Amino acid sequence: MRRLFPVTDLTSADTPAAGSAGDLGEWSLDALADAYAYPGQDGPWLRANMVSTLDGAAQHDGRSQPISCAADMRIFGTLRGLADAIVVGAETVRLEGYRPARAREAFAVRRAAAGQGPAPAIAVVSGSLDLDFSMPLFTEPLVPTLLLTGTGVPAQRVEQARAAGAEVVFAGEGSRVDPARAVRELADRGLTRLLTEGGPRLLGQFVAAGVLDELCLTLAPLLTAGDAQRIAGGPGVTVPKRFTLASMLEEAGFLFTRYRRG
Repeated sequence: MRRLFPVTDLTSADTPAAGSAGDLGEWSLDALADAYAYPGQDGPWLRANMVSTLDGAAQHDGRSQPISCAADMRIFGTLRGLADAIVVGAETVRLEGYRPARAREAFAVRRAAAGQGPAPAIAVVSGSLDLDFSMPLFTEPLVPTLLLTGTGVPAQRVEQARAAGAEVVFAGEGSRVDPARAVRELADRGLTRLLTEGGPRLLGQFVAAGVLDELCLTLAPLLTAGDAQRIAGGPGVTVPKRFTLASMLEEAGFLFTRYRRG
């Protein structure tokens, strides 16, 4: 069963949202794009999309795919279809074998109306630029891949990145990328609808810097035990950040939640 729960009354699992599609059938991409539309505002909006098991694991055997599902991947594709840029950590690029975002006909009209190009740019956060520039992410993108790095990165790596067609964006000092500056640098390039897909260390940095506006979290009805990472890692914050539930979808026990900074 596919259901959309109202955020004002989550006590009844049988009550669809007033005025909504309720049972969304196959969850058309148009319906999902409307449900996950970016808010109209000046300046950047950074949302994260992550998946977690019931016991807090963000991965199984080092990858997120084993704890995902078809509906999760449909929402994953929708969020990409709405974004100007997808921000991802270098380690996730390596582990997940990241490829360029592709143009999708289902989002062509919506993107054109929003003044967006045919596909979002991939923006990789890497303090060292220690990347394989023969990857399709660099050899086959529709739009140049962006590399967010620090001013202390070796000049040779910058030259290699640029020779591979990537755009190098300095967003920090030394080997460190400052999360808030990274968001500003992307916004200065007209990339304000931002989506981060992790990994956990990068998401933790965005949380600690106070620049995460929204979290789209899939809760998988799975238990893994073990010592897998949580969705956000790194140093903790002094005071926990408060977010407010904006919407929730359900299918086959998977919960697809959306929280906004409150």
